[in-house]
Amino acid sequence: MRNLASGVAIVATGTAAERRGLTVSSVTSICMEPPCLLVGISAASQTHDAILANGIFGVSILSGDQEHLAQRFAGLDGVRGIERFNVGGWDQVILDVPTLQTAVCTLECVLYRHEVVGSHGIFVGRIVATRSDGGDPLINLRGRLRKLP
Repeated sequence: MRNLASGVAIVATGTAAERRGLTVSSVTSICMEPPCLLVGISAASQTHDAILANGIFGVSILSGDQEHLAQRFAGLDGVRGIERFNVGGWDQVILDVPTLQTAVCTLECVLYRHEVVGSHGIFVGRIVATRSDGGDPLINLRGRLRKLP
C-alpha cells in the first residue's frame, strides 16, 4: 500500500480544551447520495474516542506547503492533545468542529457509521458542509510527504 499515493489531511473534533486531531492519509470518498467519506483512525488514539463521543468531525485536506502541520498532528514533534492546535488558524463553523483556515479544502461531517477493523476504527461521515480554496494537496507516497510537481 506504500505504492498508492494518497492525500494528507488532519481529522479533528471537539471544542476548546477538548479539541483532538491527527494526521491521516486514509480519507476516501464513498458516495454522493448521501455525500459520505470514509477515514481510518487508530483505535488507540485520543481522536478516535473523541469522534465517537462527539459524533462529528472535520477533515482538512493539507496543501503542499503544510508538511509541518502534517508532522505536528502525526505527533512527530512530541506535541499531543489541544497543544497541536497552537499553530495554524482554525475555524469552527457549521458543526463546530476544528477546520484549518488555510487547507486546500475542508469537510464537516456527522458520524454515520463506525466499525473497528483490526487496530483501526473505520469512520463513515456524512458530509454536511464543505469549503474549497484550491491549491495543490500534500501527498503521501512510500512513507514520504511530497508536493505535486
